[in-house]
Amino acid sequence: MRFIVSAILIGISITVFVVFTNPIFGNIGELKTQVASYNKALDNSKTLKNEKDKLTAKYNSINKDDLLRLQKLLPENIDNIRLILEIGEIALPYGMALKNVKYNTEEKKGEKGEKDSSGVESIQSPTSSAKSLKDYGIWDLEFSTSGSYKNFLNFTRDLEKNLRIVDVVSVQFSSGDVVESNVLSVESYQYNFKIRTYWLKN
Repeated sequence: MRFIVSAILIGISITVFVVFTNPIFGNIGELKTQVASYNKALDNSKTLKNEKDKLTAKYNSINKDDLLRLQKLLPENIDNIRLILEIGEIALPYGMALKNVKYNTEEKKGEKGEKDSSGVESIQSPTSSAKSLKDYGIWDLEFSTSGSYKNFLNFTRDLEKNLRIVDVVSVQFSSGDVVESNVLSVESYQYNFKIRTYWLKN
């Protein structure tokens, strides 16, 4: 009789362990795994915060004038109108007004030209989908102007010295009119420029 009672008690104990206690141990194991995962994520966040603080300190240590120059060298947005105005100011001393201004950006969709609020026509780049994968944007600008060959050389020189990065992709010449300047006769040419500049994506 005692043997039967003992067997029954053992059976009840095993049943209680299997039904109640064992799942609790399983939950504890899962909780430990979650805690370890959260601790790892917390450590990573602390590491990232430390790196962010270091980068912020480096950024704040940059001279403000140098920072402005860097922002102009490679801006964080296209800022197309400002660049067009800057090029116009560079050309102004040589009497080379900008005409037929066209530009493209890699965000534009479709192949047809569009005009922005300033009335300047935009043109679509055929390789825009490939460029969009980069960390920087590419902006192409086309314009025409006219003037003497000497003024063209001076204008190109000043354009290259401009702080913002500008690549002259191509220049096409065509003969123009002969301009009388006091005693000398100076031949004027028309120049079709295609330039490229860059901007950082956020």
